[in-house]
Amino acid sequence: MNVFTDALAWLFSPDRWEGPYALPILFGQHMYFTVISVLIAAVIALPLGWLIGHTGRGREVAVAVSGAARAIPSFGLMVLLVLLLGVLRVPEAAIITFVLLAIPSLLAGAYTGLEAIDRRVLDSARAMGMTEWQVFWKVEVPLGLPLLVGGIRAALLQVIATVTIAAYINLGGLGQPIIQGIPLRKFDQVLGGAILVAVLALAVDLLLAIVQHAAVPAGVRATPGKRRSRATLKAAATAAA
Repeated sequence: MNVFTDALAWLFSPDRWEGPYALPILFGQHMYFTVISVLIAAVIALPLGWLIGHTGRGREVAVAVSGAARAIPSFGLMVLLVLLLGVLRVPEAAIITFVLLAIPSLLAGAYTGLEAIDRRVLDSARAMGMTEWQVFWKVEVPLGLPLLVGGIRAALLQVIATVTIAAYINLGGLGQPIIQGIPLRKFDQVLGGAILVAVLALAVDLLLAIVQHAAVPAGVRATPGKRRSRATLKAAATAAA
């Protein structure tokens, strides 16, 4: 309990809010690498995932690539890229690592969101005279949005956790107090940094959980069990209108 109290005292100490290692600066660095990496990963993964989900082709390849990417040790990959690109390219090496980490969740969220849609909904949309582009943009994307947001949610949490180790290569972030405190045996500082990372992850998870719930079409959200397919058809008709 004393360590926890000391960690809170460390967090609220005036020294933590001043200088080059002030907590707001470290927070900004952490969010910068997180947001940039997930945005780049989204540009790569979402079009590919939507194409797979819409056409039904390439799913096995996507699953295999995603599984292989998840198996790569993030820290080892980051160190390897630093050695390959050079010490002057450390930020680029870190961002490439985080992008590769985020792509599997985003890719899975994109194509499973479209695959989960009842085929009768798509047939109804085409029977109404909608083009393939209209079917994709007005029916598939809105109905697949909840699972896509789930993929974004998973990717953000994975990157937030992994950006913590970027302090090992002197990129700052909320992992900086943890990395600095371990060799100095400053356990209050280590626990304080861990608390900050945990609070950030929980806050992002809560926010994305709310967004994911809001992304569910009203007709689908209000209709449980056996009536779900009928509600999905109604939601598709509304989207088409």
